[in-house]
Amino acid sequence: MKRWNGWGDDKNALDYELSATALRFLEGLIGESKPLPDASLEDVLATVPLSRLPPSELYSLDADDRLRHARGQSLPDWLALRSGAVGVFPDAVAFPCSTEEVRSLLQLANEQQIDIIAYGGGTSVVGHINPEKDGRPVLTIDMTRMDQLMSLDKESQIATFGAGTIGPHVETQLKSQGYTLGHYPQSWELSTIGGWVASRSSGQQSLRYGRIEQMFAGGRIETLKGTLDIPTIPASSAGPDVREFFLGTEGRMGIITEVKARVTPLPDQETFHVLFFPSWEAGLAAVREIVQSKMQLSMMRLSNQIETFTQLRLAGGAQVIAVLEKFLSLRGAGEDKVMFTFGVTGSKGQCQSALKLTRQIAKRHGGVGAGPALGKKWEHSRFRSPYLRHGLWDSGYAVDTMETAIDWARVPEAAAGIQADITNALSDEGEAVHAFTHLSHFYGQGSSIYTTYIFRCGSNYETTLARWEKLKAAGAEAIVRFGGTISHQHGVGKDHAKYLSAEKGELGIEAIQTLVELFDPQQQMNPGKLVPSIIFDDTKAEQ
Repeated sequence: MKRWNGWGDDKNALDYELSATALRFLEGLIGESKPLPDASLEDVLATVPLSRLPPSELYSLDADDRLRHARGQSLPDWLALRSGAVGVFPDAVAFPCSTEEVRSLLQLANEQQIDIIAYGGGTSVVGHINPEKDGRPVLTIDMTRMDQLMSLDKESQIATFGAGTIGPHVETQLKSQGYTLGHYPQSWELSTIGGWVASRSSGQQSLRYGRIEQMFAGGRIETLKGTLDIPTIPASSAGPDVREFFLGTEGRMGIITEVKARVTPLPDQETFHVLFFPSWEAGLAAVREIVQSKMQLSMMRLSNQIETFTQLRLAGGAQVIAVLEKFLSLRGAGEDKVMFTFGVTGSKGQCQSALKLTRQIAKRHGGVGAGPALGKKWEHSRFRSPYLRHGLWDSGYAVDTMETAIDWARVPEAAAGIQADITNALSDEGEAVHAFTHLSHFYGQGSSIYTTYIFRCGSNYETTLARWEKLKAAGAEAIVRFGGTISHQHGVGKDHAKYLSAEKGELGIEAIQTLVELFDPQQQMNPGKLVPSIIFDDTKAEQ
């Protein structure tokens, strides 16, 4: 069973307790800290109020079900669950097994004026799935029993999945048929294919397979106005693309029940590699040249100096790292070095060619290879980052991230500015923040920027949340100032909603709200997320 107050399974072995070396490293950077007390499951269950909904065979009123569906995985969610101050719970949780059952639940919601929240893997980090305060009764619909590969058209390479299928089940079912979707977000172990579509997800190997919008070929959506079937068509010039109406809508207009996805045959081989550049500027020039040359790589990640330093200090094996650093320094990658991780995926010939050409470009920019060990280490630990919050928390530290995407001309200034603003956000309290950055998704036009920050917990939960709010605002305001998107891969939810208008403009927000009102005139579908709820006009409904 999934943890009720953290990431992963209750019995998951990936609890990353900080090593003595890592703890000393953090204490030297931002100071010693003390962990906050955690509430027990029993104590938090005792705070779950009576449901406002009557008993029904269609849903569960169980307190444990309601608690486990009350929050996602944002840092405010983490603090709420750990402190026991969850606040608002869904009144019931349904576990449909088919599109027809979802339709029945929406009909019930229409008849009884119930708000609906669609729930996939519960991995949201921006407040997507949290019930609103002082609203109508809330029914959370957990989609994870709809988890099957329903059909596979091998000629067209289109697979149809139940929207609640989590990442490992997507790949296991496709692999048995010789195919892959190739979508690997950081949350892959727990998140669902329907959730990926609803939040416009991007996977680690998007260079080869594309983002979820390139994979989403069509599907079925249940709305309060009826069922919408989106056909699979290779391309069309017949007006606006209806698929785009629902990509990234976060359950505001309906519930995705079936996803038709473009898949590809399994690659012959796949390897990951690491090399180092002498400076951030050299690394930027190299990765921009690689991506704009349309090199057939599957992934790239360029860590800045601070992230490179942090990763090497925390990698373990101090003697091995010392030897590596001496080797790199002798070849020109000294104290200012940055780490470049990349993957090659495909046929044997494609991989050989891509690896050779990438190394040639890297060499022109001073790149130095580091052997196969670090690439294999990245592959082995590629989904471990969410678990690190546990080890940090147990030592009195909190960690979160900010991410954006921006044109190449502004990447250097934006990456530095966002990191600096987050680093200095708690200076008025005399608190140090350790922030570091990488680029992890690349386009000919620009790149994503992903900043991680670690800070000390306050003396209580309220102080810790207030510190996070300062850090989040500093990062978000910097993103807006530099002209980036408020979210490249995490969605909007509640936490990013106030910054969305800077990207969409007043008319753009009005257009989104108009679509929401069309499909959900009484604002029952995940109200308050993405865009503000529109006040329902009874006279308009009667027209």
